[in-house]
Amino acid sequence: MMKVLKISGMVVLGIIAVITILLIAALVNHTNQLRKEAKKYPPPGNMVEVNGKKLHVYSEGDGETTLVFMAGHGTSNPTIDFKPLWMRMVDDYRIAVVEKSGYGWSETSNSPRDIDTLLEETRKALELSGEKGPYVLVPHSMSGLEALYWAQKYPNEVKAIVGLDPLVPEAFEIMPEPQKSQLYPMLIISRLGISRFMPDSDMAVNLPLMKSDDLTKEDKQQYLAVFYKSAFSKDMLREVDYLKTNVERIRENGVPINTPMYFFISEGQESVAPGWTEALSGHISTIDIGKELKLDADHYVHYDQSEIIAKEIAVFLESLN
Repeated sequence: MMKVLKISGMVVLGIIAVITILLIAALVNHTNQLRKEAKKYPPPGNMVEVNGKKLHVYSEGDGETTLVFMAGHGTSNPTIDFKPLWMRMVDDYRIAVVEKSGYGWSETSNSPRDIDTLLEETRKALELSGEKGPYVLVPHSMSGLEALYWAQKYPNEVKAIVGLDPLVPEAFEIMPEPQKSQLYPMLIISRLGISRFMPDSDMAVNLPLMKSDDLTKEDKQQYLAVFYKSAFSKDMLREVDYLKTNVERIRENGVPINTPMYFFISEGQESVAPGWTEALSGHISTIDIGKELKLDADHYVHYDQSEIIAKEIAVFLESLN
C-alpha cells in the first residue's frame, strides 16, 4: 500500500513539474513576443500623461465636428475595434478614440475607477492631445454611463450622444454584470500568455472582429498584438467594483434631457438581457431630441452594421445643425 502511495505521489509531483515547466515556457515566450510586438506596433496616436500614467488618444480627420469614441468594458484595442465605423466617417468629421488606462496602448494604473475619475481622465487626455469640444460622444456599452455623466456635469461640452447599444441606468439591473470570479482566471491566463494558444474556433467566438472585411491584414495582426498585451487588465477588473456606485451617481443627477441622443439598439442583446431594448427605448423617450434604431445585430452593433450607423449619424447631426 505504501509503495502504491509513493508511486502515486511521484506521479502527481511529476505532473505538477511538467505543468510548471510549460507555464514558465509560456510566460517566457509571451514576454519575448510582447517585446517584439511593442517595437513592431507602436501607438498610432498621441501618448499623453494623465494622473501619472500615459494614455493613448488616436485622432484623424479635419472635420469641424469631433466624434469621441468611448469603448465598452473589456475592449482590448478600442482604436481598431471602432475602425469599421470611424473609417466611414473620417472624411467628414474629426474622430478621436480615447483609450482608458488598461485599454489598448494606454498604461495601467492604480487610480480609482469611479465615474468622476474616468470622466476627468478622458477630458484631460483629449485636451492634452489638442482636441476641442463641444464633442459628439459615441459610447459603446458600459461607457454609456460616462457619456451620460459628461452631459450631466459639462453640458456645454457635449453636442450630442450617439449610443452604440449603450448602458443606461434603467438597464443596469438586467445587464449581465461581469463576474470577477470569471475575470480573474482570464487575467492570469492573459498575463501568462496562454491566450496565445487559443484555438481558431475560440478566436472566432471571442474576437469576432477578426472576421471583418473592414480590417486589413496589418490591422488584424495589430489587433491581436494589443489583445495579448491588454486583455483583462487590472483596471478593467476594478471597473466592476465601481459599477453600481457609478450608476447610482448618475441616477442622482437625473436624465440630461437637453442633450440630443441617438441610440442604436441591439436586438440580439435581448437573448442575454431580457428587457434591454425596452430599457434603452424608455431612456431615449425622455430626451427632448431623442431617436433610436433597433438593429438585427449583437451587442457590438458597430461591427456588421457600421455602414447603416455611419449614414444615420450623418443625417442626425445634420438635423441638429
